[in-house]
Amino acid sequence: MATPSSTLAGKRILLGISAGIAAYKSALIVRLLKQAGCEVRVVMTEGAQAFITPLTLQALSGEPVRTSLLDPEAEAGMGHIELARWADAILIAPATADLIARLVNGMADDLLTTLCLASEAPKLIAPAMNQAMWRHRATQRNIALLAEDGWQPIGPGAGDQACGDVGPGRMSEPEEIVTSLFDRLASSAMTAADTRNRHVVITAGPTREALDPVRYLSNHSSGKMGYALAAAAHAAGAKVTLISGPVSLATPSGVTRIDVTSALDMHTEAQRLAPTADLFIACAAVADYRAEHVAEHKMKKRGDSETLTLTLVKNPDIVAEVAALAAPKRPFVVGFAAETRDTQDYARDKLTRKGLDMIVANDVSQAGLGFGSDDNAAWLLWRTPEGVESDTQPPQPKSALAETVIQRAFDLLDTSSSMSLSPTPPGAS
Repeated sequence: MATPSSTLAGKRILLGISAGIAAYKSALIVRLLKQAGCEVRVVMTEGAQAFITPLTLQALSGEPVRTSLLDPEAEAGMGHIELARWADAILIAPATADLIARLVNGMADDLLTTLCLASEAPKLIAPAMNQAMWRHRATQRNIALLAEDGWQPIGPGAGDQACGDVGPGRMSEPEEIVTSLFDRLASSAMTAADTRNRHVVITAGPTREALDPVRYLSNHSSGKMGYALAAAAHAAGAKVTLISGPVSLATPSGVTRIDVTSALDMHTEAQRLAPTADLFIACAAVADYRAEHVAEHKMKKRGDSETLTLTLVKNPDIVAEVAALAAPKRPFVVGFAAETRDTQDYARDKLTRKGLDMIVANDVSQAGLGFGSDDNAAWLLWRTPEGVESDTQPPQPKSALAETVIQRAFDLLDTSSSMSLSPTPPGAS
């Protein structure tokens, strides 16, 4: 495991432990955190105490272990609120299916869930359970919802399980968990001075291009990736405006949302807001064409005709127009490319042709990734003064990919601001 940065020494970590055989690994997590210079306080559920004793964790952490919400001594001074405010980060390892279900429903029926509800600190969770329980649709739905709420899942891994089954559900190893925690804390560190005054504008979801009062042209975009980006940008401390096409998603906490329907609507809002932005992310799946004429009334079948001819006209290229803005109105511009073949070739072409600073490309033909799914994989491509660099992101929750994209964009924005990196003009080779 890489040695954590010295800037992370002294971080206050609240470790939650729920009932699972993997609880024995939590002792090593405490040890690793202490070796890194963190302060550690442990909170155990009632069931966790059947697998590892509070005394063991007290000896390793050097702090009393909390096990009850109704501890008269601790709660004399509203101890659970004090503990929630104390934490720089909350890590739950292991997290059972039951605990995950209670967290996603906002329950506060024991000390650990109450602390999670009362704390605004970054939260990470390491699931551990039987492979069938992990694969169950309810658990997959719950972990996806937790990720949308800002939790960062770690793992689980796959392999032999205590029950004799083989498959996914093993808690990730302590070293991997601690590394993920350090990465999250390092990412969260760029709040305050780095992002407090930054404005991020993001487009998300599909557009609908009317044919008549009943019908329209659209696509399969659910908006999940764009909304995850908005949540990640807000978590990084930025002011976020989300220009959203028609989706059935809740607005991320702290994000200003502007609803639009058509590509022309989205174009109008993007042109209005882009000059106020430091970072513009075009994640929406904007229709390339719209009907030349929208019928005033519902179109009817025309006798015995087997065909219907529609004349379509090109919609404005929103991201290219934003990228073509002149300084100082031009933000740092990130585009998306959803492809079904030759993903990297098309992404390189789009990066150059549209004058973007960075592009996130994904193959939406892969099962379980892209449109409508909770996971995504991507190829990140960006320009630097030295040329073009890239990075491959494997399949992962969209919330995790969003954090990577936002971190990368902010890092590049810092570099371009300090070095006055000029964009490649559209059409340049």
